[in-house]
Amino acid sequence: MTTAADIDHLIARVALGDRSAFSKLYDATSAKLFGVALRVLNNTASAEDVLQETFMKIWRHADRYASNGMSPMTWLITIARNTAIDRLRATKQTSDIVDVEDRVAASGPTPEQSAVAGSEAKRIVGCLDQLPDDRRAAVRGAYLQGESYADLAAQFDVPLNTMRTWLRRSLLALRECMTQ
Repeated sequence: MTTAADIDHLIARVALGDRSAFSKLYDATSAKLFGVALRVLNNTASAEDVLQETFMKIWRHADRYASNGMSPMTWLITIARNTAIDRLRATKQTSDIVDVEDRVAASGPTPEQSAVAGSEAKRIVGCLDQLPDDRRAAVRGAYLQGESYADLAAQFDVPLNTMRTWLRRSLLALRECMTQ
């Protein structure tokens, strides 16, 4: 069994770049550190990745460890725990983005809106069919094809004010028909 003093000594040797001490430190502490990572992440593959990253940090920063009466395992566990929490936060942000994308409404109409629009379109066509042929053609020209009042007046050979009256009265008739 490895004691706290043994781990303390191994960390000091790792700080000097001793690969053999690093291997012994890994053998002595990896199971405990893996358990810490697994508790935080609740995913074996992610915990294994975090364990590897933890030991990379230990290798790079062993010289920062100061034996000040604190257990060396506390230092190692803190590194493992913080690395696991960082991993958890990174994956949570990614999953939050995916969740938001799933919840954002599609830009098009909903099926209900499409059904209502289809029904309304049929009603409008029925109401348009009740207008006299020249008035129906003028309304379609002005409001569906974007023709100007002046162009429509010329096309139907009527004065501009007459065309305006046709369109206004036709819209009133359409509104009346749609409310029924």
